[in-house]
Amino acid sequence: MGVAGSVAPVGPRGRHAWRVVRLAAIGTGATAAAAIATGGVLLGQARQARRTIPMAEAPPPRCDGVYGAKFPGPALTMVVLGDSSAAGYGVHRRRETPGALLATGLSRRLHRPVRLHRFAVVGAISAVLRHQVEAALERQPDIAVILIGGNDITNRTPRGLAVRYLVEAVHTLRDAGCEVVVGTCPDLGAIRPIQPPLRWLAHRWSRQLAAAQTVAVVEAGGWTVSLGDLLGPRFAAEPHRMFAWDRFHPSAEGYAMAAAALLPTMLSALGAGHERRVTPTAGEGVRSLPEAAQEAARHAGTEVSGTQVRGHDRGPAGRWAQLRRRAFFGVGAVPQGGSAADTSTVEGLA
Repeated sequence: MGVAGSVAPVGPRGRHAWRVVRLAAIGTGATAAAAIATGGVLLGQARQARRTIPMAEAPPPRCDGVYGAKFPGPALTMVVLGDSSAAGYGVHRRRETPGALLATGLSRRLHRPVRLHRFAVVGAISAVLRHQVEAALERQPDIAVILIGGNDITNRTPRGLAVRYLVEAVHTLRDAGCEVVVGTCPDLGAIRPIQPPLRWLAHRWSRQLAAAQTVAVVEAGGWTVSLGDLLGPRFAAEPHRMFAWDRFHPSAEGYAMAAAALLPTMLSALGAGHERRVTPTAGEGVRSLPEAAQEAARHAGTEVSGTQVRGHDRGPAGRWAQLRRRAFFGVGAVPQGGSAADTSTVEGLA
């Protein structure tokens, strides 16, 4: 997840890079000669990325099951939707997947079992969320986590269309009484095998999509957490530790950091958030939703949710939104300096 987890292959990796090159050539607005020159540079970088980033191999481990089975009471049902970042591509143990980390964290903090169903698919774009939602609703979920967007960038999906598919998914889930938390589009510009200027363009497009997702999801009654370049500095400093074997998806520790940013928002969405600071920290507080979305896109780990001001949902600049920093809330499943520990009880589902 984090920086690159949402980018999953749909065929050879080179196709992804070439799609980004095509988008670059269209979006620069330069003269024909400059576009040709720039396209040559970007094409070279795409070829280099194709050589550097291997194709997907085995699917990610299944993480479906009951977490915290030792706790009393009925299980809370959680579903995970989206792409490879949601599925946990890049790790080999189910306890290291985002779904398992989040289900473990929820069960510990709520002191109740959590039944997890993963419907996320490697390579998914926003258009396929409809099918994932249909399958998820059969499980009558209490909360859904959606991680999507990277493949929409690489597949040249128009931003408005990608957001529309996401909003339809959120509306459908909310109409069924399910809380929804969306991890917005990660920063593809943080992927090391992609070099400037292609990296700069990918960064810009990722941030634009993340901001648009935030506005739409909050308007639809969901919550968002910006993932952006949450793992960027750590990935740059410790690439062998934070990246998976393909240098493209996060490692177990990378996924744990991203899950740490999502968990407190999930708790708040379920009405179980305990941290209510009297004095907001820097960058927190109430904004108009468009302003909040831009702020969140610039700062990874920022939660955005709808709120009221003096009893009103909207102000002169649109819907009111609350910003909170969420980046380093521990999930309690990853010891310092180690990989995720299997601290939950997982039972296979029929």
